[in-house]
Amino acid sequence: MKTPLEIRAALAGAGYIASASLATALAMMRLLSRPLLVEGEAGVGKSELAKALATTANQRLIRLQCYEGLDASNALYEWNYQRQILAIRVLEGENASTQNKESHIFSEEFLLKRPLLEAITQDAPPVLLIDEIDRADEEFEAFLLEVLSDYQITIPELGTIRASSLPQVILTSNATRELSNALRRRCLYHYVDFPDEATELRIIQARYPETHLALAGQIVRFVRRLRAEDLRKKPGVAETLDWVAALAGLDISNLQDDPEIVHETLLCLLKTREDREAIRLEVFERLAGAAA
Repeated sequence: MKTPLEIRAALAGAGYIASASLATALAMMRLLSRPLLVEGEAGVGKSELAKALATTANQRLIRLQCYEGLDASNALYEWNYQRQILAIRVLEGENASTQNKESHIFSEEFLLKRPLLEAITQDAPPVLLIDEIDRADEEFEAFLLEVLSDYQITIPELGTIRASSLPQVILTSNATRELSNALRRRCLYHYVDFPDEATELRIIQARYPETHLALAGQIVRFVRRLRAEDLRKKPGVAETLDWVAALAGLDISNLQDDPEIVHETLLCLLKTREDREAIRLEVFERLAGAAA
C-alpha cells in the first residue's frame, strides 16, 4: 500500500472515501517520514482518517487528544507515585543502598507511558493521531515540535529513549487558532473540505450499504442545501452519517413522507439552539422539496 491509488483502494475498503490529493498526501507522509497536518471544519473526517489508516495497515492507533492546558506530563509520561511510595516502604526494611533504592523506584516498572512516549516505544510503527492540535497552547505546540523532530524523549531518571520505530503521525486542526509557521514547516499539509455530492453519496454507501440509493441521494442533497443556510455550525460528514442511521431506524424511505417526524430528527445535524430555531418546519420542507 504505497501508491496513492493503492492507498485510496485500501481506505475505501475500510469505509473511508479519500480524494486523490489526500491519498497523495498520505503516500508522501510515508515516503518522507514526515507528520501530516490535516486541517478542516469539524466533522469532515479528519480523525476518522487516522483510524481508517491504522485499520488498513493493521497498525496500532495511539491518540493524543489536545486541549487547553495540556502539558508535557500528560503527553509524555508520569511516574506512578503511589506504587513508588509502596515500594519505598518495602525497601525500608532492606539493607540496600540509597542508590539502589532510587534506581529501583525510578525504573520502567513505575513509569506511566502517555501517548507520545507510547508511540515511540512500539516495536512496530503505530499511527499516532494528535487530535485538534489547535486546542493546545502555543507552548505545547513548541514542545511537540522538538519531540517530532528527533523522535526521542529524555527522562532525567532513565536517560534518552529513542524511537524503536517511527510512527506515522497525523495532526488534525479545526483552525480555531492560527498554528505556528514552525509547526507548518515541519509537517506536510492537506486541507479537508466538505465533500462534493458524489463523494458524500459514496461515503453513505460505504458505511450504510443497505440505504436505498434514492434516499441516500435525497439526504446528500438536503445536507448540502442545509450547509448553504446561515448556520452557526454547519453539519459535517459525521452528522450526515448519524442522520442516515436515525432515518433508517425510523424506516423513513423519503424525506417528504412525514415532514414533522423527519424535521425532529434534524437534532442529528443541528447542534446549536440558534441553528435549530433557524431551521423551522417550513424551512425544512423547502429544503426537502428541493432535494427530492
